[in-house]
Amino acid sequence: MFDSLIRKLLEQSVLLNLTSLASRLLMSAIFILAGFSKITGYAGTVGYMQAMGVPGALAPLAILVELGGGLALLFGLWTRSIAAILAGFCVITAFIFHHNLADQTTMIMFMKNMAMAGGLLQLVMYGGGAASLDRRSTQG
Repeated sequence: MFDSLIRKLLEQSVLLNLTSLASRLLMSAIFILAGFSKITGYAGTVGYMQAMGVPGALAPLAILVELGGGLALLFGLWTRSIAAILAGFCVITAFIFHHNLADQTTMIMFMKNMAMAGGLLQLVMYGGGAASLDRRSTQG
């Protein structure tokens, strides 16, 4: 019953477009904020990466993926490709930085990364929607 109501609502193009935009906004926010915090706390980021066995020289790449990917996702630019990269990034970082599942906080972070990867795979499948730069570039 509830499923049919949602389907009926999403048949309205305005609601479908808003839902698509909202999903990109919500998915991109964590990456944009994380990338920005890596810039403002660069030394701490490098130190943490090195403590986890990851070369600190990869910090700029992490910033590019998070901040650049987050912004591209927000605007719906190359949505499918960016979402695939971010999904992979989530899985990889979960296993590198959140692998101590005996610690409840770390386990939650691990599961958060996996859930984000799942949501991003939906964007890989369905794209950025009508309110995206992807859609705008295919029109006209």
